[in-house]
Amino acid sequence: MATAYEKFNLHTTPEKFYIEACDDGSNDVLSIDRKTLPKKKVGDLLGHAVWKAMDFDVISYKKTVLHLTDNQMQDNKAFLSMINSVLLTDGFYFATDYDLTHTLQRLANTSPEFQEMSLLERADQRFVWNGHLLREFMPQPELHRFAFPVVHGFIIMKSCCINGKIFDWNIISRRSCFRAGVRYYVRGIDSEGHAANFVETEQIVQYSGGKASFVQTRGSIPFYWSQRPNLKYKPKPQISKTIDHLDGFQRHFDSQIIIYGKQVILNLIDQKGSEKQLEQAFDKMVSSLGNGMVKYIAFDFHKECSRMRWHRLQILVDMVTEMQDEYGYFLVDVDGNVLVQQEGMFRSNCMDCLDRTNVIQSLLARRSLQSQLERLGVLHMGQRIEDQSDFEKIYKNGDPQLKSAHFPTPLTGKRTQWGLVMDGWNSMIRYYKNNFSDGFRQDSIDLFLGNYSIDEADMTTPLHETKDWKFLTLPIIMVVAFSMCIICLLMAGDTWTETLAYVLFWGTASFVTAGVILFNGREFVDSPKLVQKEKMD
Repeated sequence: MATAYEKFNLHTTPEKFYIEACDDGSNDVLSIDRKTLPKKKVGDLLGHAVWKAMDFDVISYKKTVLHLTDNQMQDNKAFLSMINSVLLTDGFYFATDYDLTHTLQRLANTSPEFQEMSLLERADQRFVWNGHLLREFMPQPELHRFAFPVVHGFIIMKSCCINGKIFDWNIISRRSCFRAGVRYYVRGIDSEGHAANFVETEQIVQYSGGKASFVQTRGSIPFYWSQRPNLKYKPKPQISKTIDHLDGFQRHFDSQIIIYGKQVILNLIDQKGSEKQLEQAFDKMVSSLGNGMVKYIAFDFHKECSRMRWHRLQILVDMVTEMQDEYGYFLVDVDGNVLVQQEGMFRSNCMDCLDRTNVIQSLLARRSLQSQLERLGVLHMGQRIEDQSDFEKIYKNGDPQLKSAHFPTPLTGKRTQWGLVMDGWNSMIRYYKNNFSDGFRQDSIDLFLGNYSIDEADMTTPLHETKDWKFLTLPIIMVVAFSMCIICLLMAGDTWTETLAYVLFWGTASFVTAGVILFNGREFVDSPKLVQKEKMD
């Protein structure tokens, strides 16, 4: 495999940047017409160093911006702010001599020709977050050694010990760059069948030359639906009535079957209330698909586990035990012989593919890990992972799939008061982001991934969207009316009837204004400006 260079020197002149390769025996220099990234070593995967990018610099390609108009200067600042906001998002990882975009099983099943390709050529484009930035490098093979794919997600590597046997336990979560975005503005699938916020999570175990891998996926419910913010705490999801759902649905699962094999859908959303329609539509579409490779299991997480009854999660685990044993995991012995391959995949989802999905994926990963450690000789027959207290601490602290809110005190199963406070605080933060900052975040992601391209010749951009008069006037009226209501309560008039009249007047004014604002909620939230309208509906 043609690996990327590991060490560089950056030389700058008023005219050019020169990136000098400093690996032993190398004499290549890349010249760019107008620093190595600060990084942190996460660990070693199969003997290859894995790095986490800790900081970034955006260096101007143009020597000057004096040719820009005032509006373009303002837009340029806004675009730079967007790019920086994505780069400051935690979770960018890379390796210079290992392909982080593929699972162990996919790498083991590749051809010799594939193995000789550069990292840039062979990468799974679903998980290359700097793909748009490297688009001009792709057609020039001589530049490939200066570039490496960057994945976004979560990687943890821990050295653990059970029975005096030291083994490596790793988690790699790869977030897809296709249909990526914030939760309320990116739901469902696109016309190519890409599901919103799709993540492939691989658990890797290494011991004494042997290695094992277990892979799961998550992604938004794969048909056309939306849940646009409108100032309500939980906007009602809407299923499109004008699009052929089955075509995109089939595209999604056709690609999943090609990549992963058999599919078991674990749908964890509520089977009542606003989520009920999504569950029913999902079930109906799987039936309409009529594909024996796809199985559907609905599990109402909130209903089954209400009042802290986490033991009832075992109901779902028992339901899928036979299938998990059938699908297995990937296992290679010390001599490199493939003993077992993973034949199928669990695809989990809730509404946001976060908390509920995390818990279920963690339980399935733990069950697979139990078998893997037995096969590798780390656990004795009859030993349980749950009884290995030192490893349990590492597993629960290191596994991003475990929801701390669900397991605040594992020994008692009781939710602490601090946990309740944190739940409330996190809910407030989520509400604010959903309504007043997620539009900017979505624009930032779309700009970074190349979903929106800047045309310097275009004197106007979608950033200069004029607000309706209601956006500027109604909030001021509501604040003034509410303030006057409070003042009237604190500074009583000559008679109680006079005070009551003032309070009723200003209270009614603030209440009616608030109602009008909520009725027109979508006009008051921070919506994306850069994406095309059809991509948001």
